[in-house]
Amino acid sequence: MHEFATMPRPVWVWGLPLAPLTQAAALDCIDDLVAAGRPEYFITANVHYAMLSAEDARLREVNANAAFILADGMPLVWASRLMRQPLPERVAGSDLIWSISQRAAGRGHPIFLLGGAEGVADRAARRLRERFPGLRIAGTACPPFGQRTEEEEAELAAAIRASGAKILFVAFGQPKGEFWLARHCKSLGVPVCVQVGAALDFVAGNVRRAPRWLQRVGGEWLYRLLQEP
Repeated sequence: MHEFATMPRPVWVWGLPLAPLTQAAALDCIDDLVAAGRPEYFITANVHYAMLSAEDARLREVNANAAFILADGMPLVWASRLMRQPLPERVAGSDLIWSISQRAAGRGHPIFLLGGAEGVADRAARRLRERFPGLRIAGTACPPFGQRTEEEEAELAAAIRASGAKILFVAFGQPKGEFWLARHCKSLGVPVCVQVGAALDFVAGNVRRAPRWLQRVGGEWLYRLLQEP
């Protein structure tokens, strides 16, 4: 796990060591990772991810090796308050992809978008560039679904490494994306990697997010369930 000079002690909620960070503080930690230059990944965890981690020791090892884990779910925040170790706020991956890209545009950090259905990463890249002029897209890739051979994985890792990306967004779904990053992070050579799941679809405009009021009361999962039963 990456050592941060000012990272507070994690708050343990339902078996997850969650970093008590606001979105702004998380962005500062991401800047630190880019500056350090060592390949790292962080995790945005919701209740579903907490359940998966409780059932799978391999995923708990993935969590232990992450630079940090953010609470991407209001139930996790509510639970922390009941434990009297309150997390400051929910830090949603579907919001973070925009704020990370905005900061990357200002600092000249190239980003790479990986995953999603065919064309999703390209559409997301176009929308991010439209929103944040000057954002450098190091590359996009949409590997076919299913198991890839070791040679195909090596080729994909080499392409990402050669792109010069400083930040990698992966949309392989939970927990496949987290497992993939834990396995390949070092060979990718990217200082900041994160699995963002459906966030690429949100950015691309393929899927609509829940209204803000529903997000604030922790009902975004229900909205998504109704959209994609």
